Amino acid sequence: MKTLMTTDPDEAATFIRGGGIVAFPTETVYGLGANVFDERAVAKIFEAKERPADNPLIAHVGEISQIEELSGGITDDARKLIGAFFPGPLTVVVKRSAKVPLIATAGLETIGIRMPWHELARKFLAACGTPVVAPSANISGRPSPTTWQAVFEDLDGRIDCILQGEATEIGLESTVVDCTGQVPVVLRSGAIGVEDIRQIVPQTEVFAGGETSVLASPGMRHKHYSPRAKVVIVRDASEAAEQGRSAFIGFEIRSAHFDKVEVCASGEEYAHRLFAFFRECDLNKIDVIFCQAVDEKGIGRALMDRLRRAAEA
Repeated sequence: MKTLMTTDPDEAATFIRGGGIVAFPTETVYGLGANVFDERAVAKIFEAKERPADNPLIAHVGEISQIEELSGGITDDARKLIGAFFPGPLTVVVKRSAKVPLIATAGLETIGIRMPWHELARKFLAACGTPVVAPSANISGRPSPTTWQAVFEDLDGRIDCILQGEATEIGLESTVVDCTGQVPVVLRSGAIGVEDIRQIVPQTEVFAGGETSVLASPGMRHKHYSPRAKVVIVRDASEAAEQGRSAFIGFEIRSAHFDKVEVCASGEEYAHRLFAFFRECDLNKIDVIFCQAVDEKGIGRALMDRLRRAAEA
């Protein structure tokens, strides 16, 4: 398969309408999209990514009205969160419509729905004329792609088209909130913190473990976000020990020699740079990446989630 490169959202959308799969930018990471209602197209996503079949996908909409096509019922709390955070980096998990094929939901009766704010993504989704189901546009388990070049590195020749945009603004995947129960539950942290969500729905809880709820969110059951290098979480650079070629990402350097360093001015910059830094370390044949821990507030909670998952053995 030859992968077409384009900056034209209308050209990219022709592949979605024809049953193909397309990588496209959002404000979080690049996604790999297919028509949510086309089972054969959705199957191509799993094949191209080498993605486990029990890992559900998130549907992306260009218009609020499209939510009705996807959902078999929305709670009052879900409506409040949609009103407050759509468009944006929030995914709301609701009961699925019978129209949504089970392959897209990993066999579940729920589906995650998101409406990006990214201008090029919105133009692309409008041109598609249908909700588009889209996980991150990478080989499963690898760091999520924040540039079209990272998508090309993983998926060239595996997908129909890459819609080329700028590097993503946020750099971490969306916050996922399960709204199918009596109270909303944050399943996956992202740029929208639990503090922000509780401003809208104060009784919102945070997922505390177990299998049932976690199934409803991607990025939770399998090892994710991992570079080829070993990832070690440290309080500061002074804790790093020589382990071949090494790298460091965090807020400050005190005393250590590294082959590659990324010093970030804020948690937001750290999040924006993390996955790209992982990929750069792989290209530079780094053996171990030392990542400075952050306070688990706001986007810091999402950062620590990604770092822990990347560091899993």
